[in-house]
Amino acid sequence: MTPGFPRLLAIALLASSLHAETNLEKGKRIVLESLEALGGRAFQSVQDRTETGRAYSFYRERLTGLAVARIMTKYETPKPGEIAVREREAFGKKEDQLVLLLPEGCYQLTYRGAKPLPKDRVERYRESTLRNVFYILRERMDEPGLNFEYKGADIFENAPVEVVDIYDSVNRSVTVYFHQSTKLPIRQIFTVRDPDTKERNEEVSRFTKYRNVGAGVQWPFNILRERNGEKIFELFSESVTINNNLKDSLFVLPTGTSVIKQ
Repeated sequence: MTPGFPRLLAIALLASSLHAETNLEKGKRIVLESLEALGGRAFQSVQDRTETGRAYSFYRERLTGLAVARIMTKYETPKPGEIAVREREAFGKKEDQLVLLLPEGCYQLTYRGAKPLPKDRVERYRESTLRNVFYILRERMDEPGLNFEYKGADIFENAPVEVVDIYDSVNRSVTVYFHQSTKLPIRQIFTVRDPDTKERNEEVSRFTKYRNVGAGVQWPFNILRERNGEKIFELFSESVTINNNLKDSLFVLPTGTSVIKQ
């Protein structure tokens, strides 16, 4: 060992201890630790994902529908002003109930053609995607103006958590609860204003039952969504696979499909 090394190390540790983390520094550190827990570079390199299981929808806490569900997600190169992900949601044993959520438009596919989803639902999907913690970690980490502010430690459902606010250059924000031990995100909260009523809606998502879905990537098999304190959607996945080389044709309107005017 180099003479004087212990003394130099002690000085370095003392200097480090004298520098207390700011809330922004600690917030970013916690988020980076979570990214590493989710799989790090492997997580950010996921090209597509397929979740298969059962989906439940609720209205005023009452179950209004349940179905076999297959949700396919495909990531693409980000473009200014657009979300960089495409989703295909298929419901029913025959997967004959289809919804396409695309950067250029969102549609429900029926035997009559492609019916555009209501404007408020499209806007809600866009804002929810931009605030989704997994989307942020996959697509937005290098975005200019993205900040992470530590808000403190807490207990959520008997689990110790670290709470971090993530916000961007236009003040779009989401509050995320990260488990202190596993470092994984277990809850997120954000508020959006209804484009028609102008009322503020609190959107909450919970993530549980994480499993390794390949290449060290962790993903929650149970996702619950609430709006203004009421349960609205829950997905219980039986299978989640990644990097299946899903065809681009799955994520566009089929050739010859007529768009139904609203």
